[in-house]
Amino acid sequence: MAEIEVFADVSCPFAHVGLRRLVETRHRLGRPDVAIVVRAWPLEWVNGVALTGAFVAEEVDQLRAQVTPELFVRFRADRFPASTLGPLRLTHAAYAVGPELGEVVALEVRDRLFERGEDVADPAVLATMAAAHGLELDDDDGPVREDWQAGQQRGVVGSPHFFGPGVDAFCPALRISKVDGHLHIEANPARLDEFAAACFGPEDQVAAAT
Repeated sequence: MAEIEVFADVSCPFAHVGLRRLVETRHRLGRPDVAIVVRAWPLEWVNGVALTGAFVAEEVDQLRAQVTPELFVRFRADRFPASTLGPLRLTHAAYAVGPELGEVVALEVRDRLFERGEDVADPAVLATMAAAHGLELDDDDGPVREDWQAGQQRGVVGSPHFFGPGVDAFCPALRISKVDGHLHIEANPARLDEFAAACFGPEDQVAAAT
């Protein structure tokens, strides 16, 4: 199965939007044969400090105001996870079972955080998800660290960074900039379509490129 890899943190609202747009594009092009593999890019290690709910709430507000008014409606800054290592470990455990389950869990942890207002680092939330998908929880950060190191070696510049067959792009679904000190965000469908064209071409063409 061909695949697209996305290095991203659960705490990143831009990754939440980008992954949703990628899934929608795959569906529109009728390419369920291309797996989306979400790998860990833990921003608390990258930056040396975890993101805070207040900081991400500002990004969420700008995303809703400028690009995605339909998303983040139930986001709760006061329920923002202190660490994303738990949900990143759970996602890795799901991918160890298979790419389909891995993708389901990768999207669900973000949906629970950004659309349901849940603290996805809460042991009870993690236990509920693990039980629902037949997974076991553990405290081994080794697989998360391996993803982080692999991302460094491949030149990941931030969350989310997409890699397809012979192509890569940082956050192709959005154009993000600072204008007069304020966050400016635009949807970038042309760039996402360009990336998708390289990844969701004819099935035999994608397979040959991987």
